[in-house]
Amino acid sequence: MKLVLLYVLALLMVGAGLNHFRAPRMYERIMPPYLPFHGPLVFWSGVAEVLLGVGLVIPQTSPLAARGLIALFIAVLPANLYMAQHPERFRKIPPALLWLRLPLQAVLILWAWWYT
Repeated sequence: MKLVLLYVLALLMVGAGLNHFRAPRMYERIMPPYLPFHGPLVFWSGVAEVLLGVGLVIPQTSPLAARGLIALFIAVLPANLYMAQHPERFRKIPPALLWLRLPLQAVLILWAWWYT
């Protein structure tokens, strides 16, 4: 089961990372205004998600990739908090779901921690 969930997390990360290149404006919209360089941050976070997702399935790099994912999940927390605090900017998403993303980050962090 642990191995299956490793591949699920890896696929989720690679898919999410690739989506940063397919729809960068969507990710730029969710970033708090106080963060500079939205475009480059979206690009490099997409690169990180793809590389860390791939690194997760390589036994030699899996623990390091898992630590990188933990750092990434912490780094994107301001965007999730911004979305929850400004639901009027994200009318297509129910406010409850915006708030649910915050504890979901903890689940993702623990999931990645399992592979350190």
